[in-house]
Amino acid sequence: MMQVHPEKRLAAVCGLFCPACHVFIATQEDPRRLAALAKRLKRSVNELECNGCRSDKRCFFCKTLCTMAACASGKGVDFCGSCPEYPCAALKEFHSLAPHRIELWKSQERIRTAGYETWFTEMVEHYSCKNCGTLNSAYDLKCRKCGNDPSCEYVRLHKDAVAAHLAKQK
Repeated sequence: MMQVHPEKRLAAVCGLFCPACHVFIATQEDPRRLAALAKRLKRSVNELECNGCRSDKRCFFCKTLCTMAACASGKGVDFCGSCPEYPCAALKEFHSLAPHRIELWKSQERIRTAGYETWFTEMVEHYSCKNCGTLNSAYDLKCRKCGNDPSCEYVRLHKDAVAAHLAKQK
């Protein structure tokens, strides 16, 4: 399994696990994948590049469309689950829009009860291929390195929702 050390910059305030984001993976490992995403989304590669939720370099989705990071910062909380208003209307809407967000409530609970470091370590396993250990995104139905199907436990659990979402994107 890939060794990724718990870094808070890679743990989004909303409960998403940045290392399993297809944009993050493309930024860190695969310039061709990033260029293809940019072309499909009609954005520049620079607009897509991302080093994590709490980094200085965030993709345009997270930089301009996300209200949770600024909100959490303004309220002095590290994660939405620590906010007295959790779950707020903005987070509920965000949760409902895409299948890579299905487990936000579960993630927030785990962060709150076990700490982000434990949750982070568990997420590495959750998104890693059981065959080769590659960290995959929620949208990698098959492992992006070895082709194992499903790519990871997250996809095994939510494959139908992910596949339906991907079919709408074509």
